[in-house]
Amino acid sequence: MSTAKQRFTLAAIAGLALAAASQTALAQPRTDLVVGMALEPPHLDPTAGAAGAIKEVTYANLFEPLLRVDGEGKLIPGLAERWTVSDDGLTYRFTLRPNAKFHDGTTADSADVKFTLDRARAADSVNAQKAYFAPIANVETPDPQTVVVTLSRPDGLFLFHMASGDAAIVAPESAPTNKQKPVGTGPFKFDRWVAGDRVVLVRNPDYDGAQPKLDRVTFRFISDPAAQVAALKAGEIDAFTLFSTYEALPEFRNDPRFTVTVGSTEGETVLSTNNARKPFDDVRVRRAMAHAIDRKTLIEGVLYGNGAAIGSHFPPHREGYVDLTGMYPYDPVKAKALLAEAGYPNGFDTTLRLPPPPYARRGGELVAAMLAEVGIRAKIEPVEWAAWLEKTFRGKDYDLTMIAHTEPLDIDIYARPDYYFNYKSERFNALNEELNRTQDPVKRNALYGEQQKILAEDAVNGFLFMLPSVTVQKAGLTGMWVNRPVQANDVTNAAWK
Repeated sequence: MSTAKQRFTLAAIAGLALAAASQTALAQPRTDLVVGMALEPPHLDPTAGAAGAIKEVTYANLFEPLLRVDGEGKLIPGLAERWTVSDDGLTYRFTLRPNAKFHDGTTADSADVKFTLDRARAADSVNAQKAYFAPIANVETPDPQTVVVTLSRPDGLFLFHMASGDAAIVAPESAPTNKQKPVGTGPFKFDRWVAGDRVVLVRNPDYDGAQPKLDRVTFRFISDPAAQVAALKAGEIDAFTLFSTYEALPEFRNDPRFTVTVGSTEGETVLSTNNARKPFDDVRVRRAMAHAIDRKTLIEGVLYGNGAAIGSHFPPHREGYVDLTGMYPYDPVKAKALLAEAGYPNGFDTTLRLPPPPYARRGGELVAAMLAEVGIRAKIEPVEWAAWLEKTFRGKDYDLTMIAHTEPLDIDIYARPDYYFNYKSERFNALNEELNRTQDPVKRNALYGEQQKILAEDAVNGFLFMLPSVTVQKAGLTGMWVNRPVQANDVTNAAWK
């Protein structure tokens, strides 16, 4: 071969190699992800706040509880790699992952678990689910990898509660600053928070478990429905979870660039009612409101049909569910008769406070219109999320409000004496105590059924519909949850094809 031919051949080979390398580089899947959310969390400490948006950023990504809940609602190992329960249901022994570390490099051991559990059940605890930790009598740490929790009474949901975001394990060194600079043990660590816009997480290279496929995850906060749709179409958002601009779904379903999934949530959406305030302390008034609401029209108007009606506070997909949607059929005439019987033949004036989620704002207007037909004149009061939490949830200063309660298996909130419904029922509380003592699944489901019937008979709240889990995402994205058994945007298994 001549020198010229040799040069040409080498150049051709080099060119082919370069082209192949370029194609290989082009074929590499993306390692970043932008997730859209409607609400911005008030802070990022899941052990110190009730806002679901906190856990939607942090659960499983930044922070890990002892156990975790997967996308199908099953319990899986979290910071604890295994656990045992004594026959009497009072002693739980957790074995921690031996090489687990917090993002600041400190070891995550049994002392951190004890600190977390003792902090959550302390008198000055600000944990939104402090009741989860009430059965704990003692926490022992025989060695750095072992935690022994002794309960004062059996609690059939204890493991489930220890898998919640409220039970995320935190360290005493970083707990005071977790609201702004969260330090957990998860596969992603905090990078930065641009207030009003985004929170950025990056892959934790020192994670002792399976490494995520993504290097960077950005949670962007866009409350305006039109802006959500525009951001998706412009490619600025890769996946929008709990997407609630339902009228836009047909457009996304018909666009091959996107995939739309509709799953279930734990979000019982209710017309929360202040049971201690007149005239709502009269069960006839509450039952009148139940008859005044046309759930079918409400679901069509708010969710464009993407939701299921409920007749009590329990999700239809869980065992133990009792269908009570027929207890109060839409009947304005009967609603007016009940109001007259209660002493309100001409109805009354009240206030309906609405937090920002579209289902609440849109649904609240429909509910107010339905109540007006029977004489209940509800003045709508839109409020921002922080104001709703402060005045309604914590202050219990309200008449009516509309909200989805997204904590799983949370029917026990009706037994809490200081909960914002201001509901009191010795019958319900007795069932709740029996439920706490009962381990047998069949008996537990029967007790859940009795509780649901009491809540429906007392018309504690207006039981409206289950909030669907709708996600619009780019085609090619995998590993996002379809259902939402807990409040989470778990991206630990998300990847691009």
